Amino acid sequence: MSKEVGSTPDIGVLRETLTTIGDRADKMIGYFYAKLFVEYPETRELFPLQMDVQRSRLITAIIRVLQGLEDAGPAGIDRFLDQLGRDHRKFEVRPDHYVAVGRCLVAALREYSGSYWSPAVEAVWVDTYELVARRMMNAASAVPADVPPWWDAEVVAFERRSHDIAVLTVRPTRPYPFRAGQYASLSTPHRPRLWRPYSIANAPRADGTLEFHVRAVVAGWVSSALVWRGAVGDKIQLGPPMGTLEIDPVSLRDVLLIAGGTGLSPVKALLEDMTTWNRGRGVTVFYGGKHRDHLYDLAALRDLARGYRWLTVVPAVADDPAFAADQGLLPEVIARRGPWLRHDVYISGSPVMIRATVRQLELDGVKPERIHFDDFADRWASG
Repeated sequence: MSKEVGSTPDIGVLRETLTTIGDRADKMIGYFYAKLFVEYPETRELFPLQMDVQRSRLITAIIRVLQGLEDAGPAGIDRFLDQLGRDHRKFEVRPDHYVAVGRCLVAALREYSGSYWSPAVEAVWVDTYELVARRMMNAASAVPADVPPWWDAEVVAFERRSHDIAVLTVRPTRPYPFRAGQYASLSTPHRPRLWRPYSIANAPRADGTLEFHVRAVVAGWVSSALVWRGAVGDKIQLGPPMGTLEIDPVSLRDVLLIAGGTGLSPVKALLEDMTTWNRGRGVTVFYGGKHRDHLYDLAALRDLARGYRWLTVVPAVADDPAFAADQGLLPEVIARRGPWLRHDVYISGSPVMIRATVRQLELDGVKPERIHFDDFADRWASG
């Protein structure tokens, strides 16, 4: 990414624009989509039928990119945009679609920014959008012709683990290349053109199957369809693998893995991968939830720990005092069990849990460069 996108003045202008719009964001988003579909009607087919879900995600997506520009740095945001560009091939997005979206987005921002808007502010938004779009388009065009925009797959096993969590095992119709710790967006015929990302809960297997742990969330169109209507034989689609959560095999430090709820998925994948190569590094897994039902896969973790002496599993519950586990929120439990100054740390769970855990670890003296989490995955993985 060129220096203009990552520079502080530009980020300040972008962020101040959104602050100025404030509680009119919903109206701004409605204006954007109305303008897009009226002036460029061919773009309507790129979006799901349930636009109430899509509308709420636009401003969130913009904010996430801005946070990435600030937090991940130029290299981090470049990696994310490259992945995003490759992933958007599944929508069959063309260059002219990027142009249409950019024009209507700037028009909507101009309409609702009031007196703050100026030619200079518009130039910042236009330049930033063009840089982001160009990066994504270049990444998409660089994908080899034999790599599909999505993979068709079939559900070959379906298991309900709790009242709102299901584990799906799917088999793609062609090889699906991924690394342990990555995630993929899923689409189901029950919710056409809606895609939601879920972490892959296993390392690559000889039979090519992938495991997904899905919790049905409130207003979650895709997650609800997968959990409540899912069955063996269902056909789904997989977007290309994304994410950078990967254990450094060269490091000699012990490993701390932290998972909240279905954030266990990438942790299980990383553990499965480590069983093939780890010999001397100690691994501690903290697995937390509000109560025991949230620890839906604890038995499998304990079975794994019995087979590998280097693995220790620590369950934690925040609101279930009768359950034999460490009591408290994950950051509290981890702090009590510390220190973790000599560990490489990997975290997966809700954004709130990740932020609180990172904050606690840094307060306890863990160096930020040793704390890893797939920030974009967690921010996008809902619904």
